[in-house]
Amino acid sequence: MRAAAVQLTATPDKGRNLETADRLVRAAARDGARLVVLPEKWSVLGPGRALREGAEPLDGPAVVWARGLAAQLRIDLIAGSVAERVPGEEKLRNTCVHIDPAGEIRAVYRKIHLFDVEVEGTTYRESEHEEPGDEPVLTRADGIEVGLTVCYDLRFPELFRILAVRGARILTVPSAFTLATTRDHWEPLVRARAIENQAFVVAANQIGEHAPGLRSGGRSMIVDPWGVVLAMAPDRQTHVVADLDLDQQTAIRRRLPSLANRRPVAYRWPEEAHV
Repeated sequence: MRAAAVQLTATPDKGRNLETADRLVRAAARDGARLVVLPEKWSVLGPGRALREGAEPLDGPAVVWARGLAAQLRIDLIAGSVAERVPGEEKLRNTCVHIDPAGEIRAVYRKIHLFDVEVEGTTYRESEHEEPGDEPVLTRADGIEVGLTVCYDLRFPELFRILAVRGARILTVPSAFTLATTRDHWEPLVRARAIENQAFVVAANQIGEHAPGLRSGGRSMIVDPWGVVLAMAPDRQTHVVADLDLDQQTAIRRRLPSLANRRPVAYRWPEEAHV
């Protein structure tokens, strides 16, 4: 399977974002990608107010466009994540949508881990305007098991391990990693999730300034189950592609069977984290 990671700079301007996404997804398909991953919040990104104003239900313009394009191009499209307005809920959801080559929604994953942190003096509080999901989601693209995650989830290896144990061979990570955390943490984390789960990781990151004081670091990448970086994006809006050798993955899992050698009976979760 040939996969692509799309890297773009989303802003509160939804029309501009959609035009950029359309251009880059089409370019990825022309390069032969059958699985295309958009970044986190590709349709609108900015401060909390901008997200609330730009949020849509899953039958809104952003997902309708994604469904139409996936059907036209005959691709599996991981439509990154969108700011989802759920009827009856006060807060938004950060929602990843898998759309199949028929234009049908195959899976919906709502980001479990919210980005409530301080990075280089800037405080982020996603929980102020978003509600977390509570269920890992596995889907299938061209008969291959794909695990869905979003951005900050990358720091929680237990989620990726659950997806791998359930059968995921490809893990997707639509993201808007900050400039600082992209610089210091992005590649080590993406490669670690690939190595420890012996899975391909397609990590599509945002790049550039979304609003004053809000920047992402790019370096979108595709990594193989041995941890080798197959493709990495330059510092601009673009896409990267790589061929995912599933036979090679099977051989790696056979020769170094770390998933099979797990001993779940020996693991006990502490009642609380001591930090």
